Amino acid sequence: MSWITVHDIHYLNDVKHLMSNCELNADKGYLSHEVQVDLFQSSNIKLYVPMRKNQSNYKMLPWVVRKTRKRIETLFSQLCDQFMIRRNYAKSFKGFAARVLAKLTALTTIQWINYLENRNINNLKIKIA
Repeated sequence: MSWITVHDIHYLNDVKHLMSNCELNADKGYLSHEVQVDLFQSSNIKLYVPMRKNQSNYKMLPWVVRKTRKRIETLFSQLCDQFMIRRNYAKSFKGFAARVLAKLTALTTIQWINYLENRNINNLKIKIA
């Protein structure tokens, strides 16, 4: 079976028809100024993309955006490393969806327990009992 890979930036064409008047966090792969202007002009979507430090007119993202990006990157890392979300030997889409949903539910449950116990919600290796 051969896989066709498509850069994520092509999905922004769909996003601009599904969403409007919002702000999105993106990674450096979405750095294209033309794409950002198109999203803003067509759907009033502000795309926050971290600039490379060697770029001219380098500006750091606002603190809140940087904090949100860090949380998202940490969450993806935890899903990959601790929940092995990439390893999925499902035989059907329903099986795949059930396994991913189970892992997301486990992650969310641990975060909720941490929140209730006034602990850092990112600390997933906890003793529940």
